[in-house]
Amino acid sequence: MRLRNWPAVMGLVVSACLFAGCYVIRPSSGAGQSSFKGPRIVRADDIAVAKGFQIEPVVTGLTFPTGVTFDADGRIYVVESGYAYGEVWTKPRLLRLEHNGRLTEVAAGQTNGPWTGATFHEGAFYVAEGGEMEGGRILRITPDGRVTVLVGKLPSMGDHHSNGPVIGPDGWLYFGQGTVSNSGVVGEDNAQFGWLKRHPQFHDIPGQDITLAGQNFTSSDPVHGKGKAVTGAFLPFGTASTKNQVIKGAVPCSGSVMRIRPEGGPPELVAWGFRNPFGLAFSPGGRLYVTDNGYDERGSRPIWGAANVLWAVDKGVWYGWPDFSAGMPLNRKHFKAPRKKQPQFLLASHPNRPPDPIALFAVHSSADGLDFSRSGQFGYVGDAFVALFGDEAPSVGKVLHPVGAKVVRVDVRNGLIEEFAVNKGRQSGPASKIGGHGLERPVAARFNRAGDALYVVDFGVMKQSKKEAQPQQGTGVLWRIIRER
Repeated sequence: MRLRNWPAVMGLVVSACLFAGCYVIRPSSGAGQSSFKGPRIVRADDIAVAKGFQIEPVVTGLTFPTGVTFDADGRIYVVESGYAYGEVWTKPRLLRLEHNGRLTEVAAGQTNGPWTGATFHEGAFYVAEGGEMEGGRILRITPDGRVTVLVGKLPSMGDHHSNGPVIGPDGWLYFGQGTVSNSGVVGEDNAQFGWLKRHPQFHDIPGQDITLAGQNFTSSDPVHGKGKAVTGAFLPFGTASTKNQVIKGAVPCSGSVMRIRPEGGPPELVAWGFRNPFGLAFSPGGRLYVTDNGYDERGSRPIWGAANVLWAVDKGVWYGWPDFSAGMPLNRKHFKAPRKKQPQFLLASHPNRPPDPIALFAVHSSADGLDFSRSGQFGYVGDAFVALFGDEAPSVGKVLHPVGAKVVRVDVRNGLIEEFAVNKGRQSGPASKIGGHGLERPVAARFNRAGDALYVVDFGVMKQSKKEAQPQQGTGVLWRIIRER
């Protein structure tokens, strides 16, 4: 099942529609624009997997799961987020799957979710706490449930959170940190996310000193409930910028990959200029790869047609946010949203020319967790397997059909993307949208310790209205993909 170059295909199709006027006229038909009422029924036969493989459910009934990991004995552990877009709060948990199929709570958090993944290393679990209320943290959790904060006060109280983590071949713990805003400017769209009124002074932080071009953006003022506000890049809502204004860099910073020692200590900057580096994984050769969610068509500075990206990460490099997408400058006509202004650079100068990505995923596909095959028993050694959560239209922008909601395989040598697990049907998308009882929202993919099974974390049903997400509790699933017996 070969996946075509969808970013290019979408660009051609939508460009044709724009010429004919159909894109502007037609309503959005996104992955979450469904009439699901529950309960969720799960059926593996509704999923098409690559030839020679089979898929099966391992755990059902999870609430907002985001990660899976394995201890030294190969036992399975699942992370439940505790928070989902739409301002839905539950309890973040690390759960162990017992031999009898039951789940045992190892540890739990409070109201500072989402927990966005976990890894196991030398007798302990490491969990990224997204930090929607109090800022992000990296947690160390022992098998008996003792929780230690290794680093805190990460800038994660905005649109995107602290992500990961993963142990590198150097023994350091690597994690991602998403940006506060969509494209560098805090706006009224951030009030719809819920956080702007909680943290009205919160804004993006660069990884090094930057000089602003002096662009400002006028929007309605949801903080005070009336009037207008003028906001500049990397500044609090309602604060204007000036030309050649210098914004001091800091660590921790927004849109970055950082690392710490497993015993804790101050974070070190690895690279920055990402938008939302959600998935991190090291290849068998020891190189770090990161998935990065593309810009949305929303807020004071909407960006249109921005692909999701797989990066190979080099230390000290800036990857382009907020002025480039997948290595391309945003002042190109390609990124101009219909009936909106052409995006211009926010920075007066750039730290470096952004590198080219390894692979491009479809616009709004939300490329999230990934892992590399290391075992000949499974096959495809050295290829990356990426979970595509799928679009959250119409709040992120219009789509004419569902995007994502599948697992793909990426040959990192040439960027070729092939579908690996996708719902059967005339179009791909979540089961709640296209029919059947297969995948909903793949958010993580992780091989077990033996490397002969790929576990896929399915977040569950995520309905979407024009203004907010509507996540459905108790609909998450953990799937397993193995060679046919």
